[in-house]
Amino acid sequence: MKNEPIKKQAAGALATVQFEEDAAQGLGHLGQQDLALPFLKILGQLSPEVNKRDGKYVQGAEPGMIFNSVTGELYDGEKGIEVIPAYYSLKFVEWKDRGEGSGAPAGVHPGTSDILSKTTRGSDFKDRLPNGNYVEKTGNHFVIIKGDSPSTALIAMKSTNLKISRKWNSMIASIRMKGKNGLFTPASFSHVYNLRTVQQQNDKGTWFGWEVSKVGPVSDQNVYGIAKSFADQVGKGDVQVKHGSDESKTDSPY
Repeated sequence: MKNEPIKKQAAGALATVQFEEDAAQGLGHLGQQDLALPFLKILGQLSPEVNKRDGKYVQGAEPGMIFNSVTGELYDGEKGIEVIPAYYSLKFVEWKDRGEGSGAPAGVHPGTSDILSKTTRGSDFKDRLPNGNYVEKTGNHFVIIKGDSPSTALIAMKSTNLKISRKWNSMIASIRMKGKNGLFTPASFSHVYNLRTVQQQNDKGTWFGWEVSKVGPVSDQNVYGIAKSFADQVGKGDVQVKHGSDESKTDSPY
């Protein structure tokens, strides 16, 4: 009998089946603490990503765009991105002046710290400690970025964006839904929000800041599960935040 030719399976179909069968293999005991948590930050005029002569320049980057510090993805600031807030924590981040030290924070103090009572406001509008370092009150919003492949990220809001952070928290806390036992406040990760950038200004300068609006409830059970799991990991302290020198650079006048 004549041999029949072997028909090749479509590469895409083979990959999908094989990849699913081998899901998560090779990752060993990899945990959230072993991964770099991306920062979502607004690019400004002083951001190295928009400077073509800087080693950190990203092609196509412009002030007002949103940048993912790990994947290098750029998002249209006017259109914004949709995220699910999984967890919130307040921190006081202590910095040395730019160009001094390693670029990492001199210290990260909990939200219950009284460290601001030990500072004085400098001529540069920064809260200075006796050792010369300055302290930034920072609202850390741990989020899930929506999309075909939902991913985790952190949005650190400080300086002029602190009022946006408080507004966002108030929006989350004010949601009421009706259940079998009456009205209740759902988890923060129950709803989707759009974050876009807007230009702000005062007599000290012009910069870009965040603007937040509610989109609606999460409709995908799998995405809800991802957000809930991430919230649990952050709450347990399994997610390590590594603040970096680029994070301290801002176009905000104070």
